[in-house]
Amino acid sequence: MSQNRPPKKKVVVTTQKKAETPAPGRRRLADSGARVVELEFGRQNYILMGAGAVLIAIGLFLMAGGDMPDPQTWDPDIIYSTRRTLIAPIVILAGLAVEIVAIFKRG
Repeated sequence: MSQNRPPKKKVVVTTQKKAETPAPGRRRLADSGARVVELEFGRQNYILMGAGAVLIAIGLFLMAGGDMPDPQTWDPDIIYSTRRTLIAPIVILAGLAVEIVAIFKRG
């Protein structure tokens, strides 16, 4: 009686534990319990993200305004001032650049 049976699978049991190593670039912080929390970014990354957000907010603040003193008159110097058309966009772009650096910086 020769039947075509698949060969039996061998089960290997080990008693040694594998050493768990965290991925490079990630920090591990121990909580009060046995749980471990992994942070994607370091402290410097969060500081740079905050600085970028502040720069963006300052740029938006500089761009705000433009009310005319009298609704019947038009003053292009108020609307198209250097602060609103040049300085504010540069500050906003600088804030976005800082955000990009903060995200891609290893630390």
